[in-house]
Amino acid sequence: MSDEGRLVAGRYRLVECIGSGGMGTVWRAEDEVLARQVALKQLHAQPHLSDGEVATLYERTRREARSAARVVHPNVIVVHDVVEDDGRPCVVMEYVPAPTLGDVLKSGHTLPPEETARIGLGMIAAVRAAHAAGVLHRDIKPGNVLLGEGGRVVLTDFGIALTVGSSTLTQTGEMVGSIDFMAPERVRGQTPGPSSDLWSLGATLYQAVEGRPPYRRDTAMETAYAIAVEPLDPMRQAGPLEPLIETLLSKNPGDRPTAEQTERALRATWSGGPSVTSPAAVSAVAHAGPDGNADASRTSRTSRTRHALPVPPSERGDGDRRQGGKRGRRVFVSVVSVVTVLAAAATAIALYTSSHDDRATPDTRATGNTATPSATPSPVPDGYHLVRNRQLGVSFPVPDGWKPKKGQSDEVTYTDPTGLAGLTIGMVDPAGSHPVDHFKDIEANTKANYPTYRRLRMQKTTFKEKPAAVWEFTFQGRARAFRAIDLGYGTPGGREYDIYLSAPDAQWDTYRPVFDVVRAGFAD
Repeated sequence: MSDEGRLVAGRYRLVECIGSGGMGTVWRAEDEVLARQVALKQLHAQPHLSDGEVATLYERTRREARSAARVVHPNVIVVHDVVEDDGRPCVVMEYVPAPTLGDVLKSGHTLPPEETARIGLGMIAAVRAAHAAGVLHRDIKPGNVLLGEGGRVVLTDFGIALTVGSSTLTQTGEMVGSIDFMAPERVRGQTPGPSSDLWSLGATLYQAVEGRPPYRRDTAMETAYAIAVEPLDPMRQAGPLEPLIETLLSKNPGDRPTAEQTERALRATWSGGPSVTSPAAVSAVAHAGPDGNADASRTSRTSRTRHALPVPPSERGDGDRRQGGKRGRRVFVSVVSVVTVLAAAATAIALYTSSHDDRATPDTRATGNTATPSATPSPVPDGYHLVRNRQLGVSFPVPDGWKPKKGQSDEVTYTDPTGLAGLTIGMVDPAGSHPVDHFKDIEANTKANYPTYRRLRMQKTTFKEKPAAVWEFTFQGRARAFRAIDLGYGTPGGREYDIYLSAPDAQWDTYRPVFDVVRAGFAD
């Protein structure tokens, strides 16, 4: 290019163009004073802009330098200087000879969940450092994530960063940033906050595992509309990252995890293995096919197999609903989407704020059975709130912070904030001769398909003066052992209700009290 070899600000010799976009060009340059290589971001002339708009652009660039310079962290690009070149500001930064995550993900390529978690850890460390310095990035996306030698992850391009308390430098209605990675509140014109950066991080993780941004449509306007109002497209390859990504992409900023919670979740998913996105491996990953993942055992969530054990989909890789039983009737099988997200469930912090009357959940909006509970449940203890499910005609306590999951019409599932444990209330109508027979039907299929299943107990009992059965067992997922308990009760020929809890076996003593509270407060 014509500028190659030119000296900027009497100090920086332009050596090679290493990136260019609509707003500017990034050069590899030689700092002739300190004899080191740097990256120099040079703005393009913008003849279509008014003088006022140009002034705003230049001030935004200067603020990029000031914002980034406030954030000192290994995962944040180092800003060395800001200089003037023919009246235009240029930002002089650390030179990181590395591809971007966007380069790796071109043409729909993906990364395994564990590698995505490793990259996410670098990103969230940068975000936490930026937020601690009072800086919002506002343009987190794959193209702004450098993948350096030794597994280093670097967040760059604070070009539209917003220092908390400063002016927005935008006109009313102007959206600054990349639309695919813009949080819903920003699309709606609301003031962004730290959770807006976390949404963008979630969208970046989504593309890394799924091969596309979560809401991309044919036009920017359609994309913006989808981000603001449409549900998230289901993930098929996210594996243990699915619950985290889903919560990061919540429409309501208050429903998203904090940066600290996000970091803990990512750390639990990443095992500490070697990076597969070092520059030497980028080419291999980029040509590994659309999956980008050698885990052949993972299958599409739309693939349904008919087994009986409620193994978490992320731990098993097949579907989450199946049929069976000697009588040919549909049997209730609780499936909890439990995943490897946090190492210690006891330290989990709630990601969701649930109203005490559960008006925001699908349960109270459901149609169908509107039976009023016939018994008054035990008082709801602190840390729980009462849920009334009209479709099932029951009420029961749920721990604060547990999130309802979409399910079938005859069951409702709540998962804890970590995604490691879940509570399912189900209903079978008509019921069989006794709940223990129902459980034996499920167990027969379980033994045939899951050699890791181990029964702890299955026994007849009574509950609410009706025939009941308790079934407790363990099973092995991909990453950990799980334990479950199921209480079924009902009148022969009538309805059978099931109260089911599943959680990691290692934390069973922490989660088992949830089952006891729900059982004590359950009313039909």
